[in-house]
Amino acid sequence: MSNILEIARQQVLEEGRGLNEAQVLEVLQLPDSEIEGALALAHDVRMKWCGPEVEVEGIVSIKTGGCPEDCHFCSQSGRFETPVRATKIDIPSLVEAARETAAPGATEFCIVAAVRGPDQRLMDQVSDAIDAITEAVDINIACSLGILTVEQADYLDAKGVHRYNHNLETARSHFPEVVTTHTWEERRETLELVRERGMEVCCGCLIGMGETIEQRAELAGQLAEVEPDEVPMNFLDPRPGTPFADYEVIDASDALRTIAAFRLALPRTILRFAGGRELTLGDLGAKQGILGGMNAIIVGNYLTTLGRDPQEDFDLLDELAMPIKEFSNSI
Repeated sequence: MSNILEIARQQVLEEGRGLNEAQVLEVLQLPDSEIEGALALAHDVRMKWCGPEVEVEGIVSIKTGGCPEDCHFCSQSGRFETPVRATKIDIPSLVEAARETAAPGATEFCIVAAVRGPDQRLMDQVSDAIDAITEAVDINIACSLGILTVEQADYLDAKGVHRYNHNLETARSHFPEVVTTHTWEERRETLELVRERGMEVCCGCLIGMGETIEQRAELAGQLAEVEPDEVPMNFLDPRPGTPFADYEVIDASDALRTIAAFRLALPRTILRFAGGRELTLGDLGAKQGILGGMNAIIVGNYLTTLGRDPQEDFDLLDELAMPIKEFSNSI
């Protein structure tokens, strides 16, 4: 076992203190022969500090496409010629999606909108959706509506939103290469508003956007500073028409190293398998990830890309004897 893994065994597994940026970089630089050991240690950390339960979530977009921002990875931007067209979903369809998400055991349903930040009309729609879903389905409701004002954060908290998602996506030093229409700092400010109001903070990343491994380590350190309740880990699925359309998919070994490194940086955080895992890792990699530190998954399709059949993920969790987190325990 390499020296950094020996250090992590004591510091992270035994003491519960996450690796710092420099230490994360050492994990990201491990040779392929050490990946299995890193994943095994990350799994032990997850089991000790988070437990065996796996949280399952479904996501649906209340407003798709036509976004004014220029996130270079995203086919929902109205600035790029992509196959995605602006659409909206009605409240009964959202309720049905929440019901379908909850049926096999998911405890979290996230309402997403492709916007810089919500206007009053969207806030009213989200409010109506929350009321309808809460009345019909036993499931926690999360939202991802972009950059919030103080008043909007207050309102979502009052409506009982369980968790708010606003991804940093990438390291602060790399962010201007990914987005130019708003800043990393603006995203960070929204996370603070959410935290101050007592909602759970969901703040994830997208790996494979041309960042260096040093910047991946930087991102892990910056996420640790946020102290999020959940970190969704996405891997770039290059979308037609976007500036990143021709980027190569990250190598599976690099993805697995990153999963292990982020778990060792964030020992107590919900680490969720999200977009791009099917393309990057395939079925075997998904199993390795769940046994390498992940303790949550998004089931079904993503916002503009196809995911796996949800039953395949539930079958995998059953095969691995990983209990699904129950709704009554997740409030």
